[in-house]
Amino acid sequence: MKFRLFRRRLTISSPRMSVRSSLPWPLRWIAGALMLGFSGAIALWAFEFGKGITGTDTTSKEELVMLRQELATLRADRDKAQSIANTSGSLLTAEKAAQDKMMSQIRQLESDNRSLRDDLGFFEKLLPAGSAEVATIRSLQAEKLSDTQLKWQVLVIQAVKDAPNFNGKLDLTLHGTQAGKPWTLTLPGGPQTLQFKQYRRVEGVLDLPPQAVVQTVTAKVIEGTAVRSTQTVKL
Repeated sequence: MKFRLFRRRLTISSPRMSVRSSLPWPLRWIAGALMLGFSGAIALWAFEFGKGITGTDTTSKEELVMLRQELATLRADRDKAQSIANTSGSLLTAEKAAQDKMMSQIRQLESDNRSLRDDLGFFEKLLPAGSAEVATIRSLQAEKLSDTQLKWQVLVIQAVKDAPNFNGKLDLTLHGTQAGKPWTLTLPGGPQTLQFKQYRRVEGVLDLPPQAVVQTVTAKVIEGTAVRSTQTVKL
């Protein structure tokens, strides 16, 4: 009998056993509350620590607002500086274009001046040394542009170097026929005033009457009442 009871205790069919804590339930509740509070404190600390790391605290928000304002100010200053730079670039471009145009005009004037000096030097070489003439017609040209227009050009030079200013007049006369009869035409308004020092080119266009045929053109340089030079060309 005793053996059976001993074997029953060692086998699976032995009765169940329960282990109970020796602490009373009020103490167990207090311990659980303490553990929950401690866990909550740790969680709250972790949350605040995370806010500090991620910059979501109040100070970081204020700094973020300030940084955004500074960024907006810097962008506005950049846009303003860019606008000023663009305006300055446009002004520089316009100024450079004006300078280029001015330099081109200056180069043209210098070229014209050199051409005039060359012409003067050439004409001075043609002058006879010690000539007594004050003003001389060196060239007279006439060309019909049409049946009713004639273009003329006269070149007058001083016959001596370092001559004084010449003050006189230039007279031009056309001779020919009109409808088979003798015909003459002078400059409208009479002789032109002629003032120069070394040389002077004078030119113009004359209107011809219908059926006029120009045969000769005569130019005269007049000083006071004296005729200083005369030249005639045939057409």
